[in-house]
Amino acid sequence: MKIFHSYKKFKSLKKGSAVTIGTFDGLHIGHKKILHQLKAYSEKYNLDAVVFTLFPHPRMVLQKDDSLKLLNTIDERIALLEEAGIDCLVIEPFSKEFSRLSAFDFINDVLVNHLHMRLLIVGYDHQFGKNREGKFEHLKEYKTLFNYELKQIAQQDIDDVAVSSTKIRMALTDGNINTANKYLGYNYMLSGTVVKGQGLGKRLNYPTINLHIEETYKLIPKTGVYVVKTNINKQTVFGIMNIGYRPTVAGTHQTIETYLLDFNGDLYNQKLKIQLLNRLRDEQKFASLDLLKTQIETDALNARKYIDSISKK
Repeated sequence: MKIFHSYKKFKSLKKGSAVTIGTFDGLHIGHKKILHQLKAYSEKYNLDAVVFTLFPHPRMVLQKDDSLKLLNTIDERIALLEEAGIDCLVIEPFSKEFSRLSAFDFINDVLVNHLHMRLLIVGYDHQFGKNREGKFEHLKEYKTLFNYELKQIAQQDIDDVAVSSTKIRMALTDGNINTANKYLGYNYMLSGTVVKGQGLGKRLNYPTINLHIEETYKLIPKTGVYVVKTNINKQTVFGIMNIGYRPTVAGTHQTIETYLLDFNGDLYNQKLKIQLLNRLRDEQKFASLDLLKTQIETDALNARKYIDSISKK
């Protein structure tokens, strides 16, 4: 997949492009229906399959909304789109200046003149341009003038999936990782760098890795203990992750700590992508470290039972 960090840098690989536009946060099963059609049409007409997306999210720029949480970091979104078989990804650095583009200028300058669009695929409720003034009727109106084909994803096709990024965010906030993973079509992931912690896990004979996520806009699921897995040296390693504030030792800030089952090794400063599989329990405050250690033993046992159950499916 070719990545272009501005529509002005785009170079067509074929005679033109089939384009779809969107944030695609989470790249869930509803999004994949759109991408499947994009790929099918691009292959039929020998066009580049192009996804046009914005980053940062417009709300972060226009409303300075630091409370907005996204399902994917931009790197995770890139990886997911590449897995989907997209030919080209255009990541437009969103700015106030770009937000002022009229619907006409967006179609003329961005889509036609720079992306060489021959076919556009949009959802039934798609809006674009300054103040989201552009609607499907505008796209229909301009298609003859600019010589492009227009395909609209029917409302029924989207509604039949009954999935949205908002529903997935709500599921994760509630700790319902199974529902979130079902809607996503893959396991929700946390990507970050392994950093040094306070060594409490090691003292309890359950050494943990501490994951630092640089992107503050990344949605962290509800606090609690989760069964997880990651890939280390091309090997799948399972574990139990605690997301929380470590109330037993009077923690003051949220941490993401993972005890990896059947693994020994130094992972400091390495980047890991950890997938969340199942939620075991809420985070708890224990009266002593011995009771905490006993609970971790129980968590590890329950995690192994869960891993065995999914391996038999």
